[in-house]
Amino acid sequence: MTEMASTVNEGGRFGGCVGSIQQDLRLIGSPDEADLDFVNENARRYICQLPRHARQSFPGRFPHVHPLAIDLIEKMLTFDPRQRITVEDALAHPYLASLHDISDEPVCMMPFSFDFEQHALSEEQMKELIYQEAVAFNPEYQQ
Repeated sequence: MTEMASTVNEGGRFGGCVGSIQQDLRLIGSPDEADLDFVNENARRYICQLPRHARQSFPGRFPHVHPLAIDLIEKMLTFDPRQRITVEDALAHPYLASLHDISDEPVCMMPFSFDFEQHALSEEQMKELIYQEAVAFNPEYQQ
């Protein structure tokens, strides 16, 4: 999503760091209270103290871009991730029709769990995990 939008924005960056949040909001508009339900309190406080911006007209801002690309980008660049286009719908979007191949686009049937990241690890445990990962790719170094 951000790569496509950055290309349309002539190399500009979308998302990813605090400094770019203001730039992003100037384009997509400031979120309303309902759009902030998914962010933590610190992020909500930070975003609420920023200057308010109305959503810009994407066709007006990017007149050289194909209308179907604009449509897809508008659906992807929505502050609230619950309101964004799904991956499946994005892949089926008319702009991507020439790249879309349903037989080569598997769908994950169950959400991916990041629970393994929730455990506090000691420095020694972290070193061991990094070592095991490195050895998995370079078995010749296993001791």
